[in-house]
Amino acid sequence: MKVDGGIELAGDAAAVAGAAAQAEDLGYDGVWTTETRHDPFLPLAVAAASTRRVQLGTSIAVGFARTPMTLAMAANDLQQLSGGRFVLGLGSQIKAHITKRYSMPWSHPAPRMRELVVAIRTIWGSWATGTPLSFRGDFYTHTLMTPVFDPGPNPHGAPPILVAAVGERMTEVAGEVADGLIVHPFTTEPYLREVTLRALERGASRSGRARSDLVVSFPGFVVTGTTDDEMAASARAARAQLAFYASTPAYRPVLEHHGWGDLQTELHRLSRAGAWEQMGALVDDTMLKTFAVVAPPEEVPGRVLARFGQLVDRFTISTPAQRPDAALWRRVLPGFAAR
Repeated sequence: MKVDGGIELAGDAAAVAGAAAQAEDLGYDGVWTTETRHDPFLPLAVAAASTRRVQLGTSIAVGFARTPMTLAMAANDLQQLSGGRFVLGLGSQIKAHITKRYSMPWSHPAPRMRELVVAIRTIWGSWATGTPLSFRGDFYTHTLMTPVFDPGPNPHGAPPILVAAVGERMTEVAGEVADGLIVHPFTTEPYLREVTLRALERGASRSGRARSDLVVSFPGFVVTGTTDDEMAASARAARAQLAFYASTPAYRPVLEHHGWGDLQTELHRLSRAGAWEQMGALVDDTMLKTFAVVAPPEEVPGRVLARFGQLVDRFTISTPAQRPDAALWRRVLPGFAAR
């Protein structure tokens, strides 16, 4: 299992460069950015110049906020800047954000994502081989590529594409056309094993592939700390984030898998009322420990590997709202390498 961390565009470029270099020094295998308050691509351009070994990826870039061409260009540039270390992670987001925040069209997310990935690959193929660009789909059309806009073959080849998914249909799309899956953080070991990976295998079978041909990356919740106060703060942040996810109707199947469907109804009601502070308190200890690895630093590697070592290929340590110093991770990461 590869172990990854994250960076974001906080502070200035020097801070981003330092954070990426530190992640590499600590022993992380990869560094991911998210698309929340900042663009997911720009920090990785900075990180590419300050690192030499770690993989660099988006987890995720919002696919439907962009076109296949804009995504193909950004990913191609980062693949070249990083010397072949870039991974394009794409997610759909939900309808309200696509239409109201990004002012972009929304329709049939799973078929659209499938076509988005195929279109990006077609564009890369045109650049790599000089073949005239010819893609006509239900959602996207790309038929013009003149020499002045053609970057030519990438010396490092095309980057892998991972698709983020919660529902089974989108997971099947990841298995069919992508190089792998980014599991949504709002998942559990039983749901991953019994629902998600089975859907991924169904999708892979459509393109003549197996689970072993794909990469599964999981940004899992970890609650840890070196003192009781740190552990409590980490747990509060995780409860709040879990409650936020659980309030979204699209994520209800995960809760229903554990018999917690009614909780989603209540959390959704509270979210519509803006009662954000009350929501985290509804995530009890049982639910927290079902969704998150809760352990002191030295025990984190063993707990993660015991639960997910046979299920995922990459594990991103996700500690919501917690920015522990490097000393903590120097106590955690060696445990993964030793097992």
